[in-house]
Amino acid sequence: MLSKKFRFHSRGGVRFTYAHGKTIRTPKISLVYNDNSRGFQRFAVVVSKKVEKTAVGRNRIRRRVYEAIRTEFDRAPKKRDNIFVVYNKDVMTMDFTELCSLVRSLFSQSMV
Repeated sequence: MLSKKFRFHSRGGVRFTYAHGKTIRTPKISLVYNDNSRGFQRFAVVVSKKVEKTAVGRNRIRRRVYEAIRTEFDRAPKKRDNIFVVYNKDVMTMDFTELCSLVRSLFSQSMV
């Protein structure tokens, strides 16, 4: 799990990032990002009830994506707020290396 410092603490930052950020979308997951003035990056993972009905399933997806972010943390752009939005239930069962490569490709696309 990511350190508490690198996570959002209120909905205000998430709302601001949704309103002013840029989006990169893939069929399974998307990244909404926006520059910040904090000096470090923050992350959030959003899984809707439309994706998975049970809280256990949504939390499992969220934990897998957070772990993929943690493994690719060094490649993430500094001074940026990042929100990962999951659109597909397949993220729960996909191979973890494939999930890490998906997160890595989203980070690399956001730096361009």
